[in-house]
Amino acid sequence: MAENNKRKNNNTLNKQPKFKFNFYWIYIAIFAVMAVIWFGGSGDSTTNKEIEWNKLKGVILNKDFSKIVVVNKEFAEVYIKPEQIKTNDKYKDLRIKGGVWSSQSANHEGFYTYKFVDYEDFRAQLQTIENQWIAQDTIGVQSEVKKQEIIGNLRINVQTETRKSFWGEGFSMIIWIIVMIVLWVLIFRMMRGGSGSGGGIGGGIFSVGKSKAKLYDKEKDIHITFADVAGLEEAKVEVMEIVDFLKNPKKYTNLGGKIPKGALLVGPPGTGKTLLAKAVAGEARVPFFSLSGSDFVEMFVGVGASRVRDLFKTAKEKAPCIIFIDEIDAIGRARGKNLMSGGNDERENTLNQLLTEMDGFGTNAGVIILAATNRADILDKALLRAGRFDRQIHVELPDVEERKAIFKVHMKNLKYNKKEVDTDFLSKQTPGFSGADIANICNEAALIAARHNKSMVGKQDFLDAVDRIIGGLEKRNKIISSKEKKVIAYHEAGHASVSWLLEHANPLVKVTIVPRGQALGAAWYLPEERQITTKAQMLDQLISLLGGRASEEVVFGEVSTGALNDLERVTKMAYAMVAYYGLNEEIGNLSYYDSTGQSEYAFNKPFSEKTAEQIDKEIHKIIEESYIKAKNILTENREKLDQLANILITREVIFREDVEAIFGKRPFEKDNEQASEDKNETSKDKNETAEDNTNISNPPPSFSSAD
Repeated sequence: MAENNKRKNNNTLNKQPKFKFNFYWIYIAIFAVMAVIWFGGSGDSTTNKEIEWNKLKGVILNKDFSKIVVVNKEFAEVYIKPEQIKTNDKYKDLRIKGGVWSSQSANHEGFYTYKFVDYEDFRAQLQTIENQWIAQDTIGVQSEVKKQEIIGNLRINVQTETRKSFWGEGFSMIIWIIVMIVLWVLIFRMMRGGSGSGGGIGGGIFSVGKSKAKLYDKEKDIHITFADVAGLEEAKVEVMEIVDFLKNPKKYTNLGGKIPKGALLVGPPGTGKTLLAKAVAGEARVPFFSLSGSDFVEMFVGVGASRVRDLFKTAKEKAPCIIFIDEIDAIGRARGKNLMSGGNDERENTLNQLLTEMDGFGTNAGVIILAATNRADILDKALLRAGRFDRQIHVELPDVEERKAIFKVHMKNLKYNKKEVDTDFLSKQTPGFSGADIANICNEAALIAARHNKSMVGKQDFLDAVDRIIGGLEKRNKIISSKEKKVIAYHEAGHASVSWLLEHANPLVKVTIVPRGQALGAAWYLPEERQITTKAQMLDQLISLLGGRASEEVVFGEVSTGALNDLERVTKMAYAMVAYYGLNEEIGNLSYYDSTGQSEYAFNKPFSEKTAEQIDKEIHKIIEESYIKAKNILTENREKLDQLANILITREVIFREDVEAIFGKRPFEKDNEQASEDKNETSKDKNETAEDNTNISNPPPSFSSAD
């Protein structure tokens, strides 16, 4: 037992922090030596007192001094004979030990300091004293030889010295030395760039090759958990497995499993990729390194690769740990695709080093890489292979139920009317919104309520926040003529009328001619949440987008520039139908879409000039046919169009109920609602076709501009 305690004590002593050398101690030692040299003195046992001329004159006349030393012709040191100090009480102030003479003071030498104004005057005063001596001692002496001998013995011995004072020339030299040392220290610190964040990893010219990753403490810095991440249920299942592996590795290793080396979070901006990474850091309770892809990029050659090496070296020392690289596409772009810089640029060297560190001959046991990007299509294939990023986790835009959960998370800290505000209603009003958009809605609603001096956030505040984010801030003070107002009203009424009468068009929510943002008028629709889109649905969408310009031509006989936004969207949609989705009979089942992103650097098209002419012809044909259908619909319902436009001119804002009062209920509304309910009850098919069409199937609530 005693031996065990002894071993424990020895281990405790061994674990004590070792003595570390600090470079600044050298400066302290230098200043200490200098202080000893200049302030320590010579070590002689001397005592000095300042004296006035009247007393000094008596000392010299009585011949109680041994020598007089003139220093720098500024002052005189008059040394008193030791026996006089010992026996004569007039000089007791020069004695040591409180004025009491002792055997230790036998060789004690004391002197008086006399500060004269002018050296020549002092010499004249001494000469006067000499003359007095001579007059006294030569009285009655007849022999000239004897007189000269007496006069020679009566000369006052005056010695001169030149001393360099520390506070004179020496002090100025020391000041310059101190200034040089201080400047050198400051320059050294500036070049080092100070201490960096996270594990002492700094910046600056001397540490330019060091990683800029910020190390978060597993206990103090991160408090976000998976409970704070609403929605993203499928993505959370993937990353929770990684967290569980870090917490209970034996559960998997006993079955022969290995920890994933990396996971790539892919999704549109604002969907919560970074938030999910923070939750992983908070749940895993392991060291967490966070940095962005641009942190590896520097103006110096080789810095990026050096930072990658330093990052993984530090991570290995703290394993198990997690490295999170946000926006990895900054360094992970496919190599050799940039024709301007070629394949030998700094970014590719950084990527090569990253590939080697992630899966090379060296082992990175316990180091997991998390990365996020919204441009997975342009990443290098070697980066995406198994063994580096073993799994890709798609973080998509939230559906209705996920948006509802996100609203609940962001409304926790809001003071709102729970009877009036319904999260089900808000989630249905925000299709295509990301988690960041929903957070912005909640914040804007609170700001709007505060602007109106409300005590609680109401339903209308949330609706105004949605409108604010989609269309921008209202500009009711914008000057618009009555003619322009009428054109805008008929333009927006045309959109509303055509979309109401088409089966596959998005249902209308609100139409306004109040300027908002850069638009002079806007129409809000509620898109159906679907995973794929048919040709009929896209054609109806084209017709409804062209309804505004068609209304202007039907009513006024001419068109304006207000359909710029509509024409842009129509052209892109028609091009996608023909060139990407194979929805044109003439072009056939061909797609010229490049999912790898390599076409960004290409100077030529993936089809011939003849095919390009045919594509342009088919795009023009689709748009013109849709435009004719829009005009026909409005011509057949001209009276109802006029009614809707007049209401819009008068009230400036109309809602779904106003359109329904004029046109009646949509005959196909029930079928769409039943199909929507059946779709929600069944599981969603996550096949490859649905993923390829995600970018067109779930657009946010749209508005058409008339500027």
